[in-house]
Amino acid sequence: MDCVQPSIYLHRSRARLAVTGALTGLLLSLPAPPAALASPSNGPERGSAYMGMGVLAHDGADDSPASPNDPRTSQTEGVDVASYQGNVDWPTLWSAGNKWAYTKASEGTYYTNPSFSQQYNGSYDVGMIRGSYHFATPDTTGGATQADYFVDHGGGWSKDSKTLPGALDIEWNPYGDSCYGKSKSDMVSWIRDFLVRYKTRTGRQAVIYTATSWWTECTGNYGGFGSTNPLWIARYASSAGDLPAGWSVYTMWQYTSAGKTVGDHDRFNGSASQLRDMATG
Repeated sequence: MDCVQPSIYLHRSRARLAVTGALTGLLLSLPAPPAALASPSNGPERGSAYMGMGVLAHDGADDSPASPNDPRTSQTEGVDVASYQGNVDWPTLWSAGNKWAYTKASEGTYYTNPSFSQQYNGSYDVGMIRGSYHFATPDTTGGATQADYFVDHGGGWSKDSKTLPGALDIEWNPYGDSCYGKSKSDMVSWIRDFLVRYKTRTGRQAVIYTATSWWTECTGNYGGFGSTNPLWIARYASSAGDLPAGWSVYTMWQYTSAGKTVGDHDRFNGSASQLRDMATG
């Protein structure tokens, strides 16, 4: 058998070193992930946000059993859920008097809820009127782009009398600056872009979920959406308190975060038949 010359070994070694060096250089030359999408080293992971997360952190919470001033005889009980609740026991919630539910569908343009199908369809299957919501991240992509992502990933609407229009969850940024680095006017423009695109795609006006204190801080208490978009107010107390400018009444009220294992609790400001009317459009 012929002997392989040392020069051949040397040639192969140099070739491997050259390839390794080229790959290393390529990896080093790749751009870093956009800062807006990077998860804070000591903060929550992207995608983990849920309705009311910022309310808990900034407005505080009344986690004792809530007793809203508006009685259940005039309002209709509901819940909202996200991925961290996993598979939800919908029959038990239905038996407890919950007649409607919203499920987180998406966040930004980088996340969809892995439990969405069980949560969204499960509530429908037990007889609830259901809807879905989008957690807004205005620092990552534009409002119209996120509206498209939402509609394409569970945020649509159908005229079946059991599907509510989608909700825009716009509140404190859990990953950074409270107002996502936007000026008040830029925030209003971002929200408007989302709402216009959602209306174009679905034919329905999206519900706006927010807290009065965030709305005041980050939009300057803008009042231009009150005549078109239903308000879902977040306040963990016995009353909804002052509403953002433009709205004289709320459509929905998230009044407690006490039910973490089965969802936050909410009231629809009307009867079950009025809730169905809203779903029907």
